[in-house]
Amino acid sequence: MLLAAMLLALGVRAFALETFYIPSGSMVPTLQIGDRILVNKFLFDYHTLREGAIVVFTRPPADTMCTSELGDLVKRVIGLPGQTIWSVGDRIYVDGHVLAEPYLPRDDPLGAKPIVRQTIPQDRYFMMGDNRAISCDSRYWGTIPGSSIVGRVAAVLWHDGRPDLHVF
Repeated sequence: MLLAAMLLALGVRAFALETFYIPSGSMVPTLQIGDRILVNKFLFDYHTLREGAIVVFTRPPADTMCTSELGDLVKRVIGLPGQTIWSVGDRIYVDGHVLAEPYLPRDDPLGAKPIVRQTIPQDRYFMMGDNRAISCDSRYWGTIPGSSIVGRVAAVLWHDGRPDLHVF
């Protein structure tokens, strides 16, 4: 009976739902340091992602500029395959239109690293943290393959040092 329970728990974690800890402030104000999130991996298909989704993905091999030793990162999808993306000042443009980002503070600075005009290759995604001024993201290490995306963030389970439930 104990073995069956352990196998079930491992199966759920591997294929359905997994919790992750937020170790940095790169997703502030949406996710805080110490938050625990629930990631949906069940029937997850990265082809269905839309701009604004928050996802967990494996750290890109090209990430030689950031000091993180973490294997998994949490960021927001900003650009989709085939889209052309760039920034001017603190504004991000996708296919010639200013990207609407209602999840960010009104005057959120982009930080020192602008987005160089580029067309996102097929099956690749442009990721950014919500705390743009400190986030090490696709501006530094480029787009990521969809196959590296572990799953979509479904909920915050722990916030401000206590249980909390916020569903995305």
